[in-house]
Order: sequence, then C-alpha cells, then structure tokens
Amino acid sequence: MYQVRTDLALEAREKFEEDHVEIKGVRLDEEQATPDIHISSVIIETENGAKAMGKPKGNYVTLEADNMTEEDEGYHREISIQLSKVLKRLLPQKKEFTTLVVGLGNRAVTPDSLGPRVVDNLCITRHIINEFGRYVIGDSCHKSVSSIVPGVMAQTGMESMEIVRGITKETAPDVILAVDALAARSTKRLNRTIQITDTGINPGSGVGNHRHALNHESIGIPVIAIGIPTVVDAATIVIDTMNNLLDAMRQAEQLRRIGSSYEQLDMMEKYELVRELLTPQLNTLFVTPKDVDESVKRLSFTVSEGINLALQKEED
Repeated sequence: MYQVRTDLALEAREKFEEDHVEIKGVRLDEEQATPDIHISSVIIETENGAKAMGKPKGNYVTLEADNMTEEDEGYHREISIQLSKVLKRLLPQKKEFTTLVVGLGNRAVTPDSLGPRVVDNLCITRHIINEFGRYVIGDSCHKSVSSIVPGVMAQTGMESMEIVRGITKETAPDVILAVDALAARSTKRLNRTIQITDTGINPGSGVGNHRHALNHESIGIPVIAIGIPTVVDAATIVIDTMNNLLDAMRQAEQLRRIGSSYEQLDMMEKYELVRELLTPQLNTLFVTPKDVDESVKRLSFTVSEGINLALQKEED
C-alpha cells in the first residue's frame, strides 16, 4: 500500500482526524505563542499510540509561522526566541552540561543542506573552554558546545549513527541536538514549520531512505531532533489539486456529479489511485519550492540563533 510520506507527527495525527479515528495514548496541546506563531505539541504516551502513529513515544513540538520564509533583517528572531524556549524545556535541567550539535544532510543538495548550514552559524565553545577555561567566553554561549557534520553515506561510507556514536564515546557530551531537513505531507508547511522532538531522528525516512536512527537507544544519551520540511511528495500535490478542483465543482451544479465517485474514496484509496496514474518515474519524485536556496539560508540562521539562545547563560 502507498504510504503518505511525512516526518511531522502533527500531520500523522491529522490523518487520523480526517478519517474520524480516535487514537488512545496520543494527546494534542495547542497554544498561540504570538499572533504569528502557533505551537502544537503532540505527546505520544503509550506503546499503542506509538504503534498507531508510527513514531516512538515522546514529545513532538511543532512551531508554525506563515511568514517564516519571508525576508527579515533579524532572520525572524521572534521565531528563534520561541524555538529556544521549547529547547530549554527539553534540554537537561541543570546549570552546566555539554552539547554536541549534529548537522545531518548533504551540503551539496540544497533542500537537504539545512543541517550543515545551521552548524556553520553556531557559537562553538568546547575547544575554548577546554583550553582556557570557562571564564574566557564571558556570559554568552557559556555552555560547552561542539558540532559535527557527518555527511551522507555516499560521501563517507559510514552511517551517520556510527560517526556520531564514535564521537560521543570520545567526547562524552550530555545531550545531542540533531538538525535535519524533513519531508511534509502538506505543501502549506514547506519551509514554514519547525518540529522539535526528544525522541531522536531517522535520517532520510521521510523520502524513503531508511538509515539507522539517532536516538537514546543507539547513542546512549538523549537526542533532541530539530527539523524543517523542505520537500513534499509529488503525489500529495496531485491530491491537494484534485481536492481543490472538487471544492470548486461543488459550487457549480452542473459539475457536481463529476467528482461524486472520487469523493467516495478514503484518503489511502485516493493515494493509490494517484500512484497508479503517475508514471513510474514520478512515483519517487519530491518537490521543493523554487526559492529553496534562499529559504534554507534564512531558515538556517533562524534555527542556529534559536540554538545559540537556548545554550546561553541563564540570568541570575
């Protein structure tokens, strides 16, 4: 059966709502942080809920802002501030801890370069603290922060998990922040949504490239994942277009009968129909916005600033 490809827990839950199915063990909390920023928290509390959602137990926080891709001199600092607040809730609740930031993805492929670009803009301090002591860096970025861009298997011949586990064993960080580009179900969430989760990440799972997971079980320490959807499956665009066409048909009496048979199909049957209509070459096609190069650049500054703020010294 054709599976809807999405990395967002919020979209996975919305699919059950569309099918009028209630999932036990999955809770949704929502808040309007600012007039332009909406925060949704999907909490998977039970194993049955995790099995139904296809995701491990834990917290999945989604920040949505329609203006995230627009140009802004401060690279949307208000979003960075909200991101830092979410990260502070998930990071170790102690004054001093060391952090390893992992920039997942392929720097040579623009939609997949978010992780490496975020790492480029971070305040890295581990080498300074180890060499000269903590007092040298002052109040900002006082926590020990290191980073790594492990690349992709085609470049290194190694799983990202293997590289990160080796570095973790050598440098002994307290927590890992993994940043990666994601795949979305809905085009409206492309480059407009940030997902933060304390369950780790499966690199490439949204586009069907299943690699070993980076999580507490595989690495041995907590892994917090930050991701922004930059691509969408071509089939979902066809589905959205057909649904919009049917909505327009309902407004015209003479066209109402045309879409009646299609409307009787459930969502998975619609996807099966579209998959059969698409040529084999298009079955694995993923689409990204035309301005993705500028969008990823701006988003990388927004995310890196959020991480820097989360790791700054707390005011006494």
